[in-house]
Amino acid sequence: MKNFRLICSLVLVIALFGCTCNQTNERVVMLALDGICIEGYKKAQTPHLDALMAEGVLSLDTRDVMPSVTLPNWTSILTGSGPEQHGTVDNGWQIDKYILPPVDKDEKGYYPSIFKVLKDQVPDVKTAFYYNWKNLIYPYNKAYFDEYNYQDDDLYIENFEKAYDFIVKNQDKPTAVFMYSVHTDHAGHGHGWMSQEYIQSIEEADVQIGKFIEKMKKAGLYEDTHFMFLSDHGGGPKGHGGVTTEEMLVPWGITGPGIVKGQMLSEPNNTVNTATTIARIFRCEVPQAWTGEVPESIFQK
Repeated sequence: MKNFRLICSLVLVIALFGCTCNQTNERVVMLALDGICIEGYKKAQTPHLDALMAEGVLSLDTRDVMPSVTLPNWTSILTGSGPEQHGTVDNGWQIDKYILPPVDKDEKGYYPSIFKVLKDQVPDVKTAFYYNWKNLIYPYNKAYFDEYNYQDDDLYIENFEKAYDFIVKNQDKPTAVFMYSVHTDHAGHGHGWMSQEYIQSIEEADVQIGKFIEKMKKAGLYEDTHFMFLSDHGGGPKGHGGVTTEEMLVPWGITGPGIVKGQMLSEPNNTVNTATTIARIFRCEVPQAWTGEVPESIFQK
């Protein structure tokens, strides 16, 4: 009888542990600006991003993946893998239109993203995706988003407002929010990387990011949020896709609970490490097909 009770107790403990091991109310907000080169980021007046990054870890020599093209790179950022794994090798990828098949896929044919990982492993997690370039969402199964919204004509302020509302609504739940704008990249293509128009586009984004962060602070949501500053590629003179450092190096930063404060990242870093880092924050296992790693020095000991 004693043995029976002991076994029952052990089963109960295991069951409870299995149900709660991934219980977390972590919150990650990805501030994603397209086409930010290192020189442009340094030249632009970005007081809000500067203040944010001063509270965490910043890299100014993170490498993106080849080709240094938008859709392959954002897919790599959000799937912890290069194009050779996820198969998004150009901007024209669609679920029924591709050259290289992914090495792994869900039941709908999509390569596993960080959003799938979170939905599969974190109870009650809420995810959102805000974008203003229509192709950007193509590589992801929309079933893993609780909310997504597209703005055209390079507009993005409404998306930032929607993202804030989504966070407030789900503030008591684990949350991952992707906030993206392509207007910076379009300024580079239209006027040239390092043109006044390009620099101004970065500065305009910084103003809106500052407003978003201030609202987060007033709502008491800032301190327990991980913020990530992300970009997909640089560029110059009016394009990208090559392997120059102007195209292949981007800023990459992270702040939040448990993150080292006020440091530059010293270890080699690649944008594919983004999704893997988010998975670590949420204490999730990553798919076997992923190739990204976690830059361990970003975490406080």
